[in-house]
Amino acid sequence: MDAAARKAKRMTDLPVYLMDEVVRLKDQAVARGMDVIDLGVGDPDFPTPPHILAAAHAALDDAANHHYSSYRGLAALRRAFADWYRDRFGVVLDPDTEVLPLIGSKEGIGHIHLAFVGSGDEVLIPDPGYPTYQGGTILAGGTPRYYPLRAETGWLPDLAELERQDLSRVTLMHINYPSNPTTASADLECFAAVAAFGLRHNIIICHDNAYSEVYFDGVRPPSFLQAKDAKQIGIEFHSLSKTYLMTGWRIGVAVGHAGVIGALGDVKSNYETGIFPVVQQAGVAALTGDRSLLDTMRRHFQRRRDLFVEGLGRLGYQARKPKATFYVWAGIPDGEPSARFAKRLLDEAGVVVTPGAGFGPHGEGYFRAALTVEEARLTEAIARIKRITQ
Repeated sequence: MDAAARKAKRMTDLPVYLMDEVVRLKDQAVARGMDVIDLGVGDPDFPTPPHILAAAHAALDDAANHHYSSYRGLAALRRAFADWYRDRFGVVLDPDTEVLPLIGSKEGIGHIHLAFVGSGDEVLIPDPGYPTYQGGTILAGGTPRYYPLRAETGWLPDLAELERQDLSRVTLMHINYPSNPTTASADLECFAAVAAFGLRHNIIICHDNAYSEVYFDGVRPPSFLQAKDAKQIGIEFHSLSKTYLMTGWRIGVAVGHAGVIGALGDVKSNYETGIFPVVQQAGVAALTGDRSLLDTMRRHFQRRRDLFVEGLGRLGYQARKPKATFYVWAGIPDGEPSARFAKRLLDEAGVVVTPGAGFGPHGEGYFRAALTVEEARLTEAIARIKRITQ
């Protein structure tokens, strides 16, 4: 018997995860002996700050941290997240009912569908957008329903267009600002409009806020939960991955509507037994420690942003300097399909970027570059792009 032939139908509907494909093609090029500049996966090259490492070392030496932990997370971590949200955004949260630590925000974004999406239900997903919104919907048995994001509207949702549609089967809506991949930011007026939309149609709003602390030019992105009535209909996912350079540690949080948080917790209690306590203690140190290190990180990324965007501009590529995230979202000249452009760039220049179409059909004509290599390598990447452009 071919066991693989017995896979559930939803697995046939599940596309290859975009970042896995990017890494696979990069690994093939490296195996061929190519010097590759990897601007594909969004994994910062800076080390985790020393005070976080010190807290982890101390926690590792305590045998009490070598056992199971609750899916709800340590009380100290929940309080630290609540305090951080109050200090950063002015959002007041109950650490017992409105804060749920996660094994990375991606885990929570995937699991939220199991709590609220079943066969016949639909989920509003931004196009272009982070692929896990789609994957989580399909794995829960739901149907992805893509809403287009367009350059002419600042890559923001067109709620008037959605209002003209039948929304009776929609249970969740994903939004993500600052945006991966488009780098667009949203203001509180936009968030308030989305919250009102969700309340009118009884659609739970899930905001992915992983990049709120990677901002430039002094413009700090808001939280969705700062908007009027947002906590009545929505939750927000945040992550220490980008904020505190802890991508491999896998620690994030879901905050907001107590009923939604509780349902997500019920799913988690059936799937896992919590974050390694050592990582939780490191998270507490991150949230309560010196934040001046974040200014240093932002300055580095801003220099990289300026260097890369200005370099692309000299080659005729259309790219705006993002206000947040460590990505550049650039238009591809001459209408070349994004997948073909990305493959040609890798094969002929040894530069890895992510094709825009991989984030959805409305990403076609663009590519995403992650500013996760040092400035000298970005300068070299521009020189290589120039060779295949001119």
